[in-house]
Amino acid sequence: MGFVVPVGTPKDVIALLNREIVKSLATAEMKERQAALGNDVVASTPEEFRQRIRAELSTWAKVIKAANIKAG
Repeated sequence: MGFVVPVGTPKDVIALLNREIVKSLATAEMKERQAALGNDVVASTPEEFRQRIRAELSTWAKVIKAANIKAG
């Protein structure tokens, strides 16, 4: 799970959002809520998240192709 913004969003806006989201995720209340949902909170940078999305897309594209899954 993560947050995304539209293409072209200014970098300073992305940095501000990231800073505030990371700050929120570090609070005891948020940690407790996420733990209750069974989630592990991992705060990262926008670039780390971008790399994670790319890696996931690559992984799942291979799985879909190997399983010959087609959109319905």
